[in-house]
Amino acid sequence: MTVMTRRAQERLEHNEKRLERRDKILRHDRANERATVEEVFDQTTRLIVFNLLKTGLLYEVNGVISSGKEARVYGGKNKEGLDFAVKIYLTSSAEFKKGILKYIEGDPRFKSVKRDTRSLFAIWAQKEFRNLEEALQAKVNVPKPLIVKSNVLVMEFIGKDGKSAPSLKEAPPENPERIYKLLITNVKRLYQKAKIVHGDLSEYNILMWKNKPIIIDMSQSVSIEHPLANFMLTRDLNNLNRFFSKLNVNIIPVEELQKQIVGKKHAKP
Repeated sequence: MTVMTRRAQERLEHNEKRLERRDKILRHDRANERATVEEVFDQTTRLIVFNLLKTGLLYEVNGVISSGKEARVYGGKNKEGLDFAVKIYLTSSAEFKKGILKYIEGDPRFKSVKRDTRSLFAIWAQKEFRNLEEALQAKVNVPKPLIVKSNVLVMEFIGKDGKSAPSLKEAPPENPERIYKLLITNVKRLYQKAKIVHGDLSEYNILMWKNKPIIIDMSQSVSIEHPLANFMLTRDLNNLNRFFSKLNVNIIPVEELQKQIVGKKHAKP
């Protein structure tokens, strides 16, 4: 066997192993895992993931990091070994489809929305991508979005060596007073600079990383012009106050927080 032939054989074996790793998430022995894979990877989604691998943005896609009613988040890597989060929205989730329209309709950034399932979830993914971009521009601590294709969103991975950072619920901070103030500052920046409201902020979708809170899960976040914006802001603030009051933080009443965050400039008549 020549040197060139041996190298070609090694490359072929490497590619085969890579394809096996990629396809591993498509094949599971247990019935419940098969059901999850069928939910996520319809034919169109498989093609999108394959194209992301083919273009080199991703080198591999691994196992599930987290799962919820709207999406599954998988670990991914590029050729340099840098970790990414690959969020795939469940286009077969008919029950969830019914609930997302209220967060899309009324948001001036997303008009003339088609109501077929795939279009809705493509808009949902684009919505989270845009919300993350606008939050970053406002200097809010969120993951950096990289690319969105239909119902697949690739973004910065918060954690190390494929292990996700813990949620605020899982890892209460040593200095909760400081984290509380940081979060209120982030909510204020989100409202006043990015002009959006998170809408589902709680200890479950705030990650603790390098002693800072990182806000995640922003697909439902809406413009401050949305009819539900004030209600959602109040809910976010109540959630933060409820959690941090249990940590003996001297919390600020929600009414006072709303005045600080909304301000006269942004207050609705």
